[in-house]
Amino acid sequence: MLEVRLFATLRENREKIYFFDAQLFNTVYDVYEYLGIQEDEVSTLLINGFHSKPETQIHDGDILALFPPVGGG
Repeated sequence: MLEVRLFATLRENREKIYFFDAQLFNTVYDVYEYLGIQEDEVSTLLINGFHSKPETQIHDGDILALFPPVGGG
């Protein structure tokens, strides 16, 4: 099972949390494509609490957390 957690603006027109069969995806890029997320929409990607890259391979039991860029100042 793969858990994908979306935060802030990434939740617009999407669920907060998704659960998928991890075998459906090879890398985080595949999750982006499935959910219709552009790479530039994500500024921070965590896999199991550690900073990762979109080309990182996904494994059963992983938890992905996707955060958009933060604006303001």
